[in-house]
Amino acid sequence: HIELLSEKFYLSDPHFCGRITLIQGKKRLHSVLRNGIFTRRPPSSCFMGRVSSIFRLNVQLAALLATGLCGVAQADISAVVVTATREPETIGDLPASIDVIDQTAIETGRRQVNLSETLVQIPGVIASERQNYAQDLQLSVRGFGARSSFGVRGVRLYADGIPGTMPDGQGQFSQFDLGSAGRIEVLRGPFSALYGNSSGGVIALFTADGEPGQQTGVTAMTGRFGTERYAIKEAGDIGTLNYVVDASHFQTQGDRAHSQAERNLFNSKVRFQLANEATLAVVTNLIETPFVQDPLGLTRAQWLADPTQAGAGAETYNSRKALDQEQLGVTYSQPFAAAELEASVYGGHRQTVQYQARPKSTEQRPTDPGGVIDLAHGYGGLDVHVTQHQTLAGAPLSLTAGVNFDHLDEARRGYLNFNDTELGIKGALRRDQHNQVVDLDEYLEAQWQPTHQWLALLGLRNSVLDISSNDHLVVGGSGISKVRYNALNPVAGLTYHLTSQVAIYGAYGRGFETPTLNDLAYRSTNGSLTGLNVSLQPAHSNNTEIGIKVGDTALSSTLAAFQTRTHDELAVAANSSGRSVYQNIGETQRQGAEWSLNAVLSTQWSTHVAYTYLKAITVTPYSTCVTLPCTPQIIPSGNQLPAVPKSALYASLTWKTPAPGLMITTELINRAKIYVDDRNSDAAAGYWLFNTSATLQQTFSRWRLSESLRIDNIANHSYVGSVIVNESNQRYFEPAPGRVWSLMVNAQFR
Repeated sequence: HIELLSEKFYLSDPHFCGRITLIQGKKRLHSVLRNGIFTRRPPSSCFMGRVSSIFRLNVQLAALLATGLCGVAQADISAVVVTATREPETIGDLPASIDVIDQTAIETGRRQVNLSETLVQIPGVIASERQNYAQDLQLSVRGFGARSSFGVRGVRLYADGIPGTMPDGQGQFSQFDLGSAGRIEVLRGPFSALYGNSSGGVIALFTADGEPGQQTGVTAMTGRFGTERYAIKEAGDIGTLNYVVDASHFQTQGDRAHSQAERNLFNSKVRFQLANEATLAVVTNLIETPFVQDPLGLTRAQWLADPTQAGAGAETYNSRKALDQEQLGVTYSQPFAAAELEASVYGGHRQTVQYQARPKSTEQRPTDPGGVIDLAHGYGGLDVHVTQHQTLAGAPLSLTAGVNFDHLDEARRGYLNFNDTELGIKGALRRDQHNQVVDLDEYLEAQWQPTHQWLALLGLRNSVLDISSNDHLVVGGSGISKVRYNALNPVAGLTYHLTSQVAIYGAYGRGFETPTLNDLAYRSTNGSLTGLNVSLQPAHSNNTEIGIKVGDTALSSTLAAFQTRTHDELAVAANSSGRSVYQNIGETQRQGAEWSLNAVLSTQWSTHVAYTYLKAITVTPYSTCVTLPCTPQIIPSGNQLPAVPKSALYASLTWKTPAPGLMITTELINRAKIYVDDRNSDAAAGYWLFNTSATLQQTFSRWRLSESLRIDNIANHSYVGSVIVNESNQRYFEPAPGRVWSLMVNAQFR
């Protein structure tokens, strides 16, 4: 930030536009200005005006344009984020590990298909593209969430304040529209507990605001394996109306047999400026994946023989998935003299039908719930919080109090995946349940800055989660199961600024992670016991972290060391015939370090580095069964948690011409080996990858054009990109493709 003392400042470069936020104490004044370099001589085209007091200016975009640091995740400690405290704060002030990925990094030289494209730049985060759009990405933050066989768990997801994580903790990336994203914030460590049922972190996407005037943009992408993406976006800022509307279509033949996918996505954000500085934002998201094939995992022998083949039974039973989701969210914000009110309400419906490749012989058992899973989710909720600005001992104090309510109705049905004449179709009904999850949380946060060097954060969140299930097919007994989980989790952090460019911090917090409906779904692997597995308890964790943040927009670096000890971690008790029964185990430990560096080497060269070391192990031995009849096997102390690499490295070097024109980025990615199961019986080897992208930009009259060529895995290296943890048939391995090229073209008319 830049401090201005009662002087006139001007923006000398009129070529770029952006939003500048002025912060005086806790009062924020917004004005849309042209971005550029600050001078004391007024250019003819742009006048900023007199600053009558001390302001802190968030000029991240202007600084980036001036220094040339574009196209990488920002660890700049002067960047402003809102995820950690629910109001704008600079990264350097916060006692937490948090990074922001800006719009340039999301768009430039990227396909904008999967979130793994950008999250690879963040330390502590492992986002692996499965090359299987029926199962979503494999994502973990500091080791949390890695064991999920599909979707995301243990990590909270938000898009424009609307949860992408259901109340039970199971999440999806569906509503993450990268084509209209303005920034992504990634929070790790203790302060994640302030968002409720999560242990690993928070990933929050924010749709970009429309720029002044009106803009229409079109994007086209084509690449290897018949991969195509087409998008159109309309945006603008007209008077009291700001809007962004984006629609896209994606399709691919896939690099493996039986891996075709198609996805249609619509996202819009419309914000109205009301009287008395109030705002009302309406967010709409629609997604449709009418046809997504599931190639399944491979055994080691299959992978070595042919990594492009489909898994056993995938084509015979036509394993696939279809999904439809519609959701709407409304956020109202009202500033007062010394307070701010924000209220959000959302609702949606999600329909998922998945065909598994379960053998007919297994499906014919009377107690088997079927190989076709049909889920209908109706969900909604609200969040209301008030922030009060006052003083304590003459120093600024902010208090935030809020309440959060989420509700999920799930109709879970199971069908045979065959009939009398055909395999891979919906057969007889074998499961019919109505499940409900109700979550009610209250939270309180306090931020106090006794001097300009010190900042203290305190927080407390109380969570009560009720889960119930009614099995309509139970005969001769009650099919009703109920369980309640509750937790009171405190967090605390302290930041001390050694200088204006160096800050050290420490934080502690307690977190918890409840079993999801999928974890609770089975009490036995053969379906002989019905009802929820209500004996499962939530996992509780103690998180500590210390770190140092150094630098500014030209050169910045962060280093954090952390340790998490978790009790009652969820692990597999028995796994057979594709069904997993879970249990609570004694203790696990995750400890490690994260380091990131951003450096502007010259007006043309810049670099970004992110490194993670993570030792995630079992502390308390436990037993598990992988076959039936059960032959217990002991998981000893010291076993590494599956799908969690001990080290991960991302490094990029960017060259660009002084004026907007050509930008070339070369990337280096390294992952250590990952184990495939709790027993550490097998592992996918580590790998090194080299990627490159080149983007050419042209601007003339009202048009802005760009063309990008991207090549991933330049060396055509053969490797396993992700694993299916604890897969009962040892089909653990999900091969990654060889060399992949993509060509993107974008045109915008203003």
